[in-house]
Amino acid sequence: MQDEDLQTLDPPPAPRPADSAPRPADAAARTRPAAPPAGPAPRHRPHWLGPVLVAGIVLAALNLRPAITSLGALFEEVRTGLGMGGTVAGLITSVPALCFAVFGITAPRLSRRFGPAAVVCAGMAAVAAGLLMRPFTDSAAGFLAASALTLAGIAVTNVLLPVIVKRWFPDRVGTMTGLYSMALALGTSLAAAATVPLTDALGGSWRTGLLMWAVLAVAALLPWLPLALRTRRDARAQAPGSAAADRGPSVVRSRTAWALGCYFGLQATGAYITMGWLPQIFRDAGVSASTAGVLLAVTMVMGVPLAFVIPGIAGRLRSQGVIAVVLGLFGLAGYAGLYLAPAAGAWAWALLLGVSNCAFPLVITMIGLRAKSPAGVAKLSAFAQSTGYLISIPGPLVIGTLYQHSGGWDLPLALMAALMLPQILLGVLAGRDRTIEDECGMRD
Repeated sequence: MQDEDLQTLDPPPAPRPADSAPRPADAAARTRPAAPPAGPAPRHRPHWLGPVLVAGIVLAALNLRPAITSLGALFEEVRTGLGMGGTVAGLITSVPALCFAVFGITAPRLSRRFGPAAVVCAGMAAVAAGLLMRPFTDSAAGFLAASALTLAGIAVTNVLLPVIVKRWFPDRVGTMTGLYSMALALGTSLAAAATVPLTDALGGSWRTGLLMWAVLAVAALLPWLPLALRTRRDARAQAPGSAAADRGPSVVRSRTAWALGCYFGLQATGAYITMGWLPQIFRDAGVSASTAGVLLAVTMVMGVPLAFVIPGIAGRLRSQGVIAVVLGLFGLAGYAGLYLAPAAGAWAWALLLGVSNCAFPLVITMIGLRAKSPAGVAKLSAFAQSTGYLISIPGPLVIGTLYQHSGGWDLPLALMAALMLPQILLGVLAGRDRTIEDECGMRD
């Protein structure tokens, strides 16, 4: 990274008082970093800071889903090994979304006190610690506690990665969001596809199969240690401005924030339903178990390249609603295909749903664009993700209940398709060219 790029990484050492902050007149101004105030010039950043930030973001994103998808691949072996009953097993499958909602809401306060890099560093430490602990537990309660520790670290990192991008890459929100969204999709797919083969190659124990993902988490911790130490002084210097911003109206008053939260919830619902039930839909249609697993992998792998492309496009548009509409139409086509000819067009439906599931990188990009400052992004990210994950919790359970009581997939698929309609509408509302500061009268 060049020296001039490093200057964009450096937040102003003494931000303007909140009551004198300018209000940008257009969308382009919202995404430009604020000019430093008169006074001492920002200190020159060392050459290593930019590359280490990028590496830290990518490695953190790679670790945001393997704890979940690796467990899904070995869940039957874990249940048997720990003697889990059905209730406990059901609780463990519901814990991720609940932890993301509960712990994610604490991220802005922690970020204001310690700085976002320090909190992400602690988050990665929690992920590594939980992944190291849970293979050595001998009870369902211990396994659940270790999993909750890991999920708490993932939750705060989920919320703060958009803040990191907005703060240090304010003129490259789309590109950097695409980079870490692609890494997140890659980590999700890699853990789902590789856990069982690697477990078999390492002796067949589920404990070894889960433990190996701790290595990736420890690797992710390493770049965040110097970043946390280096940026701690910036967090202390910015604390007065952040406190002043906190006295403004709550983000709850923003219609855009609610649209983002509900859009996040519906896209997460669709993603969890797809991951949990798509193979069963194909198997009930006569597709073999092995092919059904490959079809799910195809759906998930689609997110790797598109997760990089979509945020880049979204960041260059004044309004992102058109992308939400296109992704929603892909989802409607995929569900219609599953309803009418699930086996005959299985590969096409898997591809269509894979594209539709890329609403996740879109909503993460919109979170970075719908607020003017890193503090605003922190509030919006916490609110949208916590609200969204709470909304997503009942989705897979409702679909399973409908499947059990109706004896087929017609009714569940009709519901999944119906949910795409409000998702499209909310995406259009969330993608409008405005910010939460303007809506709520908050200072940036």
